[in-house]
Amino acid sequence: MILQIVLLVVGLVLLVKGADWLVDGASVLAKKNNISDLAIGLTIVAFGTSAPELVVNAVAASGNYPEIVFGNVIGSNNFNLFAILGIAGLITPLAVQSSTVWKEIPFSLLAAIVLFFLANNYFMTESGNLSRYDGFILLVLFAAFLYYVATQLKADPVVEGAVNKDYSTLKIWFLILIGLGGLVGGGKLVVDNAVSIAQTLGVSEKIIGLTIIAAGTSLPELATSVVAAIKKNADIAIGNIVGSNIFNLLLVLGVSSLVRPLDFNPSFNTDIYLLSAGTVFLFLSMFIGKKHQLDKWQAALLLMVFASYTTYLVMLEL
Repeated sequence: MILQIVLLVVGLVLLVKGADWLVDGASVLAKKNNISDLAIGLTIVAFGTSAPELVVNAVAASGNYPEIVFGNVIGSNNFNLFAILGIAGLITPLAVQSSTVWKEIPFSLLAAIVLFFLANNYFMTESGNLSRYDGFILLVLFAAFLYYVATQLKADPVVEGAVNKDYSTLKIWFLILIGLGGLVGGGKLVVDNAVSIAQTLGVSEKIIGLTIIAAGTSLPELATSVVAAIKKNADIAIGNIVGSNIFNLLLVLGVSSLVRPLDFNPSFNTDIYLLSAGTVFLFLSMFIGKKHQLDKWQAALLLMVFASYTTYLVMLEL
């Protein structure tokens, strides 16, 4: 099992570095074509930090591991919301833009509610699953979110900056291609070895997905938000998390269910309840204490909830 753990760690490193290389190359390419920093942040960086979840889920779906698919996305979103925002908010109070409070946070809650109804087949008679038709609905909602982002870009003033890194065209495409290669190779290593570890330890694929894989694929979000908090850039710290959660629920699960229809284990409903409750708490936090700000005590509460729930999940397997 030691070899499997080593290969799992190698896979996670490849996922993180692959996303980093992909974002680096794509960002320079975008800047060379006079695309604004805001557009890059809301599209390329958001996609890049969600790329590990997307690749892992595509591999897991093709291998018919639905519990890893759902565990990774729902677990990653809970890790983002409770652990990463908790850590970032303890570093510095996070001021939140009005558009994020009234539009993006509610949209992320809507995405979780839609997933709950689709996965549980509330409008069907058969047992819970996420069909290709459901995946299409999720992707339509994702397209609506991208349309909202596009309208925001038109509404906001664009300040063009100089290209920070002057890469040659060859180096840009090398970074993009090696980044994609790292994502695909890392995703394959993570899924295969996580399943093997789960079988060896006798724990469920669900728990592996909700904990190890979810935390591992959220490392790009963790690094981005912590660095942003240290630099007191609250927009990136909190916008990265909310945007990534929307990407995960709509794009990642949408693509995963198109790869293969996914059986849904109703025990994941508890995790969706937690995600929804955490999103509601984040919204209400904007009006408790200093307006439109996540205070340190609220961040500490998020972190404590995450630690308690993770302990509860582990205890269930013992």
